[in-house]
Amino acid sequence: MAFRKRNVGIAQPGSPASSIEITEKKSIPGIRPSPLDGRPTTSTGTHSLDNLLAGHAGLVLGTSLLIEESGTTDFGGALLRYYAAEGILQGHQIHVFGMNEAWGRELPGLGSAESSRSAKKETAADDKMKIAWRYERLGEFGVGARDRNVAPSSATSSGSASTFCHDFDLSKRLTLPSTTQMQFVPIITRPNLEFATLDSNKSPFNTFINHIANYLSNPSSNTIHRVIIPTILSPALYPPHASRPEIVLQFFHALRGLLRKYPTQLTVITTLPLTLYPRSSGLTRWMELLSDGVLELSPFPSTSVATKSAPGVTTVQEEPPQGMLNVHRLPIFHERGGGGGEASGFGNDLAFTLSRRKGLVIKPFSLPPVEGDSEAQQGGLETDHGKATKVDIEF
Repeated sequence: MAFRKRNVGIAQPGSPASSIEITEKKSIPGIRPSPLDGRPTTSTGTHSLDNLLAGHAGLVLGTSLLIEESGTTDFGGALLRYYAAEGILQGHQIHVFGMNEAWGRELPGLGSAESSRSAKKETAADDKMKIAWRYERLGEFGVGARDRNVAPSSATSSGSASTFCHDFDLSKRLTLPSTTQMQFVPIITRPNLEFATLDSNKSPFNTFINHIANYLSNPSSNTIHRVIIPTILSPALYPPHASRPEIVLQFFHALRGLLRKYPTQLTVITTLPLTLYPRSSGLTRWMELLSDGVLELSPFPSTSVATKSAPGVTTVQEEPPQGMLNVHRLPIFHERGGGGGEASGFGNDLAFTLSRRKGLVIKPFSLPPVEGDSEAQQGGLETDHGKATKVDIEF
């Protein structure tokens, strides 16, 4: 019986008879294969958002994500800062369009190990519902998907496992290790100190596209690049002619072309204000079609949702949701169906909460108990000898 040595390629017809050695690829920090099909993925800096992205447990390289937000809040900006901070810690190259260095000085700092452990304990205590033993795991978002889609962390050369997604603290600030790791590209439509009439045919996005293409054109570099575009088409940052379809859609086409040309080096996250560009407009729908994933953040008014406990009832106080999350499209579905729908452990009614230590947490949305209905809040269980007690409901 003939045996063949491992890691030796089979010579093709017409090729030299010498064996071709297959070299193992070095692991890149912050990159791990998808548990579904092995595609390289990176973290968005938010654990719950990673679990939401079509079951890949992260953002697939070579894809883009469009985050739409209505109102005057900036939850999308918080997601962008988590995304940038995660890239800084992993050693990735960050490209920010339309912002200056002050935006980079507001990145959240790394949370301490003690606060991370206490936050996990608080999350477990908050998620455990005190209704009945069979509903204890009801509040855990994506339990089945998380158990199935957990991929092992990539190991470094020293043998220690690297962290795929870090925990951040909004009260701290991240210190940038190098000014060259984070690039800020301004919106330039005319040279400084030039008071001539603004050329409406000049696209403000050409400089940024050329900037990214120059960085990606280096064939010897394996650096992962993260592109961040905050509040695209905002009148406070962009000239009026930037919202013309022939200009902004050409920019999305160019970004999509770079993502397909460099599918193992580039990811893009963009935020769009829906108050100025609603989804009913054709321009917004075209931007959604040219993006791989589309999420919509709908914040609640500050006093719309409040959790109140009935008198005499002691329950674990949960943070009220701050808005709804609508998933319009997820990037890269697998041929087996990906990770959407009920099969992954979550439905269509999703809510999000932004806190200092836990970051942005996505959970299924549920209405609080009706105020004054103490019987329903206490369980309303009756037995033959009166009100049910703890001994009666224990099995």
